[in-house]
Amino acid sequence: MMNVLFFVILTGCLIVFQTVVFPSFFWFSQCFDLMIINIIFLSLLYSNYAVILTIILIGGIMDSISGVAFFHHIFSYLWIYMIVKLFKKFVFQRSIIFIMAIGVVSVLIQQGLILFSVFIEHGRGAVGQMNFTLMVKQLFWGGLFIPPGVWIINVFRQYWMYLVKMLKKQFAHRYRG
Repeated sequence: MMNVLFFVILTGCLIVFQTVVFPSFFWFSQCFDLMIINIIFLSLLYSNYAVILTIILIGGIMDSISGVAFFHHIFSYLWIYMIVKLFKKFVFQRSIIFIMAIGVVSVLIQQGLILFSVFIEHGRGAVGQMNFTLMVKQLFWGGLFIPPGVWIINVFRQYWMYLVKMLKKQFAHRYRG
């Protein structure tokens, strides 16, 4: 239950940072999707069906507050989850190179889905008018910031678990008969 509360708080904070805080800064106004960090961390940590439902829920929230086509985030997050699950069996999952590669691939998945939806909606000419330098910047920032982001979330989660354990001990000690 406390893990669920941690991830609810984390998801809410990442959504606020991505939609409210970062757009006001010049450097982060066109940042990659921060929720990728959360999806990668969930994919590395858990492997049950509840994670898939959680990813669909997070994707639905992001689809409803963003301007992209609905199911864009759900579909991309599920692809990220499947790729992480597939490759973590073959590669040491705590490797920074693995997390960096997964981060770049994750941003690439989202950019590819945007290109595909523009191509379907407006044709080949509209794809040529897209801002490819923005896409390259997002790939670069994703490769640079996703590994430390996953590490920071891991540190926060360990600290959260330590606090929960300490609170349980205090309550058990205080309310013993």
